Amino acid sequence: MSRRPPSQPPRNGRPPGNGTEAAPGGAQQAREMPPGWLPEDHLFVDDIKKSFGPTKVLHGITMHLRRTETAVIIGGSGAGKTTLLRLLIGLERPSSGHIWVDGVDMGALDDYEMNRMRQRFGMVFQYAALLDSLTIFDNVAFPLREHRKHMSKKDVRDKVVGMLNSLGLENKEDRMPSELSGGQRKRVGLARALMLEPEILIYDEPTSGLDPLTSRMVDDLIEETRARYKVTSVVISHDMASTFRIAHQAFLVIQGRVVASGTPDELASGDNEQARQFIAAAGVAPDHISRVNRPALADSGKGDGGQVIEFRKAAE
Repeated sequence: MSRRPPSQPPRNGRPPGNGTEAAPGGAQQAREMPPGWLPEDHLFVDDIKKSFGPTKVLHGITMHLRRTETAVIIGGSGAGKTTLLRLLIGLERPSSGHIWVDGVDMGALDDYEMNRMRQRFGMVFQYAALLDSLTIFDNVAFPLREHRKHMSKKDVRDKVVGMLNSLGLENKEDRMPSELSGGQRKRVGLARALMLEPEILIYDEPTSGLDPLTSRMVDDLIEETRARYKVTSVVISHDMASTFRIAHQAFLVIQGRVVASGTPDELASGDNEQARQFIAAAGVAPDHISRVNRPALADSGKGDGGQVIEFRKAAE
């Protein structure tokens, strides 16, 4: 297969989305959506199954992930969450079923198209996954140097420093990862994930291994980022307390199947026995968990009533 010639990316780094596609003359025309697609969907996981040889890992998972909301995929070890994550970002292909992003079937994309599609996703890794030999600046600039080669050094620096400042990491660009706290490294990982201005942010176990205070800070950071940048957030987690704090919707995955879905409160008060058992085993009392402050989305990163959403300075 011949490689396609590179093209100048759009200014925000995103191909057409939101159920539209480019038409001649720059107009937008509606894309025909797949059966089962709902108007508020950003991602539609449609009956996907995944096997590795004779081992079946995922058994017909269906999810509607709504635009600019936070969806938490919750489950214990061995539930299939990591496999599902790899499918969502195109690192694996499902054995059957489809994953639709704005009506585009990821399974039908060739390698070039899949690479473009992945740029619509940002990935925040479990332990930040920073490169220890690089400064904070070089870690955050890495996606721009790989995918925005047309940018000048000044533009790259301005974008990186501006993002670090917006996340409360002023004057940290020349430090090494080992000089930062765990919470600060999480923010650097988020800054790197935001460099290509993704529509969708995927967080892999963001509170794993953190103390309760830092976990709460990470929860607040996820919500602040969603509200400020108007992204769709997908959180892979086993942390039930975090789920109650940040999720608009939650999907409980057990042995490769979604056994319950809804708001966290619906899972806690519903009649699904597996959901109630999972919550009870986590030792979570929903009535005693504070929820994140959730301002309504609005233009220019403002919340309800015109209050600008500000990121708190990262603690040393």
